[in-house]
Amino acid sequence: MPRMVRLPRVAGAGAVAVALAVLASAPTAGAAAVAEPPPPPSTLPAPTPAAPLSLVDPHIVGHFDLARGQTPENIALEPDGSADLTFAFARQVAHVDKRGHVRTIATLPAVADPQTPEIGAAVTTGLARAHDGTLYVGYATGTDAGGVWRITPNGEVSQFTDEDLPAGSFINGLALDEHHGVLYAADSYPGKVWRVSLDDGSATAWATGPDLERVGFFGANGIKVREGSVWVSNFDRGTLLRIPIEADGSAGPVETRATDLDGIDDFAFAGNGDTVLAALNSTREVAVVRRDGSHTVLLTAADGLSNPTSVAVNRQKVYVPSAAHGTQNDPNLLLARLEKHRPKP
Repeated sequence: MPRMVRLPRVAGAGAVAVALAVLASAPTAGAAAVAEPPPPPSTLPAPTPAAPLSLVDPHIVGHFDLARGQTPENIALEPDGSADLTFAFARQVAHVDKRGHVRTIATLPAVADPQTPEIGAAVTTGLARAHDGTLYVGYATGTDAGGVWRITPNGEVSQFTDEDLPAGSFINGLALDEHHGVLYAADSYPGKVWRVSLDDGSATAWATGPDLERVGFFGANGIKVREGSVWVSNFDRGTLLRIPIEADGSAGPVETRATDLDGIDDFAFAGNGDTVLAALNSTREVAVVRRDGSHTVLLTAADGLSNPTSVAVNRQKVYVPSAAHGTQNDPNLLLARLEKHRPKP
């Protein structure tokens, strides 16, 4: 098993920078005990006709302040094409308009002595937006203050989940299924999926097992609901998983849909099918993952990626936040245009 990493307590901007650097250097499955820095970006060929899509005109639309903990961990899009982001080490949710201007929506309460697994600092994580504008936010603290928080459209901030979530959980990605009145939450430590009622915030362990568990750092990470299934990434194992939702709401057997996705963080679907765009945090890449599990890298550090954490898609626009955990340089929000390729007859 790879060496486990314990981060120092984060007390100020300098400590935040140290914590971020150690976070990104955490080993994934099969890595050496001491993680090497990410390799320099390579010159990649243009996507071949076998690739179902390409990302063109990548450019940075917003630059953020690393020293202030503005490390974007997750993203939810507004109807007008602007973005809401979680700034992990600032404990914030922020709005970024189309010009890249940042406005703080909410700052979650500080925790006197956070016991967050593997990090030791209170961090905002996953983000999901309901149709009425309510935001659900993951907050990892290692204390009773952690779990899922809710921000109403009029700005009221409150802890949403109850004591069903253990204090030692690391709630990461979030995915709404408003039709069935539930929220799914990926718990990276030790690795499982929680099912949270939108009525009262009660939580039950929905999916467990080795496919979701951590190897040395974090397990279940990103999460999405898609056509009767919950899809989950496992950071340590570099896998993308699909879990069918049974008729009674329980979890079906876990199916591995893709492997060899080193450092996969959160992801998004590129259209109506099963094609996925995945943020590969450790290698500073975004890859398209095909239905057969193969993948092609579409964006790299040369395009401006700096430890990407998540992906959001709005029609032909693709948004990629980068937290700069390992690079310690330029946390940002990248925008690219999605172009789909028609298969040859």
